[in-house]
Amino acid sequence: MSDYEHLRLEQDGDTVRITMNRPHRRNSLTEDHLRELLHAFETTGRGDATGIVLAGEGKAFSSGHDFADVAERDLARVRELLRLCTTVMRTVQEVPQVVIASVHATAWAAGCQLVASCDLAVAAESATFALPGGKGGWFCHTPAVPVARSVGRKRLMELALTGDAIDAATAADWGLINYAVPDAELDARVDDLLARATRGSRLSKAVGKQTLYAQLDRPEADAYGVAAEVMASMSQSGGAREGMAAFLGKRAAVWPD
Repeated sequence: MSDYEHLRLEQDGDTVRITMNRPHRRNSLTEDHLRELLHAFETTGRGDATGIVLAGEGKAFSSGHDFADVAERDLARVRELLRLCTTVMRTVQEVPQVVIASVHATAWAAGCQLVASCDLAVAAESATFALPGGKGGWFCHTPAVPVARSVGRKRLMELALTGDAIDAATAADWGLINYAVPDAELDARVDDLLARATRGSRLSKAVGKQTLYAQLDRPEADAYGVAAEVMASMSQSGGAREGMAAFLGKRAAVWPD
């Protein structure tokens, strides 16, 4: 695995674990940190892993953008930073692997955006989530984009306008995360969900994930058009053929990809 200054990257069987490792800055997302995240996801995306776990070291999952990095930038350079951040978020969704956030402590602002951008998320019961710009001077415009697509309009408005934090149980109830679990069970529950989400044909899962994102925000008729064509095409794949043959033959599948 490549060496990083702000991350740890570890291969664990079919899973790659990316751990943000700037605990002294609460894993805030500087330009350098974002570039390392982008490189880690792009590199892993080209590999043979089936799942990616994203976690944070220290007293925060991620506190969002680092104001020390933002405050010194002019308008053009802030735009560059936000374009880079958007690219990271979209890459999380574009890689073929299932990406699951393992959240402890705080996931605020762009850290909350990162959680919402992952395919799945499990959080310790002690974790909190917030779009705190609503009670400050820099509103959480871009973090609100994926959060809105998870929690819906009225809950987004509450998060974004008040800036108040919600606990993990509320985040699960609102759909921002999949589960809120006892702190001591976080790692085990992340691994369990990832194992269930990565079983089966790797190619089928990769195309499935990418098609879900392609159709989610389209009108229903357009979404059916996208999904039906991909589903028809994938019926001819080795994974689909093997899955059907195994079902019909009442035997365990042997996945070709």
